[in-house]
Amino acid sequence: MKNGVQRFGKFLSAMIMPNIGALIAFGFLAAFFNGSGWIPHEGFATIFSAILVYLIPILIASTGGKLIGGERGSIVSTIAVVGAIMSDTDTTMLMAAMIIGPLGGLCIKKFDDAMEGHMPAGFEMLINNFSVGIIGMLLAMIGYLAIGPFMNLILTVLTAGVNFLVEYGALPLIAVFIEPAKVLFLNNAINHGIFTPIATAQAAEAGSSIMYMLESNPGPGLGVLMAYMFFCEDKKTKQSAPGAVIIHLLGGIHEIYFPYILMNPLVIIAPIIGNIVAIFWYDLTGCGLVGPASPGSLIAYLMMSPRDQMISAFVGVLIAGAVSFAIASVIIRMSKGKSLEQAQEEVASRKAQAKGQSVQTTSIKKTEGIRKIIFACDAGMGSSAMGATKFRNRIKAQRPDLTVANTSVDTIPADCDVAVVQMTLVERAKKCVPNAQIVTINNFLADPALDMLYEQLIAIPQNSSMQEPASQKIQAVSENAAQTDANQILVKDGILLNQSPVSKEKAIQAAGELLVKLGYVNAPYVDAMQEREKIVTTYMGMGVAIPHGTSQAKGTVKKTGIVLMQYPEGVDFGEEKAQLVFGIAGIGDEHLDLLSKICGMLEDEEVLETLKTTADKDWILEHLN
Repeated sequence: MKNGVQRFGKFLSAMIMPNIGALIAFGFLAAFFNGSGWIPHEGFATIFSAILVYLIPILIASTGGKLIGGERGSIVSTIAVVGAIMSDTDTTMLMAAMIIGPLGGLCIKKFDDAMEGHMPAGFEMLINNFSVGIIGMLLAMIGYLAIGPFMNLILTVLTAGVNFLVEYGALPLIAVFIEPAKVLFLNNAINHGIFTPIATAQAAEAGSSIMYMLESNPGPGLGVLMAYMFFCEDKKTKQSAPGAVIIHLLGGIHEIYFPYILMNPLVIIAPIIGNIVAIFWYDLTGCGLVGPASPGSLIAYLMMSPRDQMISAFVGVLIAGAVSFAIASVIIRMSKGKSLEQAQEEVASRKAQAKGQSVQTTSIKKTEGIRKIIFACDAGMGSSAMGATKFRNRIKAQRPDLTVANTSVDTIPADCDVAVVQMTLVERAKKCVPNAQIVTINNFLADPALDMLYEQLIAIPQNSSMQEPASQKIQAVSENAAQTDANQILVKDGILLNQSPVSKEKAIQAAGELLVKLGYVNAPYVDAMQEREKIVTTYMGMGVAIPHGTSQAKGTVKKTGIVLMQYPEGVDFGEEKAQLVFGIAGIGDEHLDLLSKICGMLEDEEVLETLKTTADKDWILEHLN
């Protein structure tokens, strides 16, 4: 049920989110140029009216049609929504557009599926063009006669419901549902799927709407983060809170505070009550926004406020933050929750579910007889090596009988009992070792699936027959590495510190170009690094990424080398940030000793944090070489 709601909400928000810019443009034009705006201008005021009545519904319908039926679906839905718009030009047909958009895409998709393989030769263009025109025309007529009037009725009912809540002072209680829904990643479904259409209609009539303020207020989350910053006993969590405050308050990324809620679910009371009080204040003062505050930052909040309501809007954020802070502080000081890492992992899992992604099975079904565990990545060069090293160091005391090694996903040995791979490599792993058990992970260093595997393996009863003398064991991969001088693998010129934040692609490019400059690889290796990243991320966890080339690019490696790019503010690798980017080029296993040392550093939290921020290259070389 929950997943179904999340998927539906995700689809609704997927139609709205790409077009938020148009809603913001409408908000700015209304704020500046309507009769009560900063610079009233009768001519400019006609622009935001046209954007609201015509452009926004057309954009939303077009996006919805494209999501279902591609480019042809977009065109059909664009035609169709005009019919709904013209059924009543005094009403903003956002909700009608959210129906017609997917409907148009579905109709043309079904038509194309039916015609596949039956298209007469030479008539393809004729049929394609006429089908779009005819289906679009028919849906426009249906939109005019039925969909537009029906959705207008629905909007009237919803608006009446909101007015009822406002009239009887019950609107603030909606926060009881909003704040828990946000933690379940239903925020976009509620905000952009329900509140925004109602708010836009209200803003067109009254100039502003309180509905824009219900979910986007940054105050409740701000209070939670401030409470953790001042009163949390866990040092790491306390130190992380100030950065989260900036991202949340100014960047408008509310998801940043969700892990702090999940650390101690009782804290959810704080933002609920904080938002209740803020909504009461906005209702009391008649405050509203002229357009959506997206993202929900303080900056966007104030910019979307009417000139005469900016102070009231700001006070509402302060009230929500203060109340949330006061309540959260008490709860945090009285209780201890899960770790920040655990909470972040739970958030990642919830977010994956909200996006409609399946949660992979991470446990193994059979624990008896497991002797060899293989960590596999695309090239077997870096990601899997570090993962294997870290897991081997973690489990060797409890299970010295286990062999933990790494390979390329296409060369997993036949006697492998458990293969640990990233999700996108599962099918290749199964093809290579069909009888092995597969554990899927997101990253190789810090993943809940690895924790589960560890717990399962150490739970197996031990006996003397399972213990092999060290001399009889297959040596760890890193112990088989060629004895290359480590000083030649990582050199001082291969370390760049305090780099400004860039995109993932630029960070990989910079690391690759440095490998080329130092003579480790030929230029084509850089492109192979970018290709490798497209296959599966090289983000390892714990703020570390190790981009490297594909297995096909090993011929472009001249000698083994590693470079280090330090980004204190982090580089976005998907939904994670890497402060340390190690560019890797390896011949054979020569680089694995250094990777093993890096893994050792990761075990020491203080050393790892120093590595992410130090300006001393000599210190880095001393610890890694």
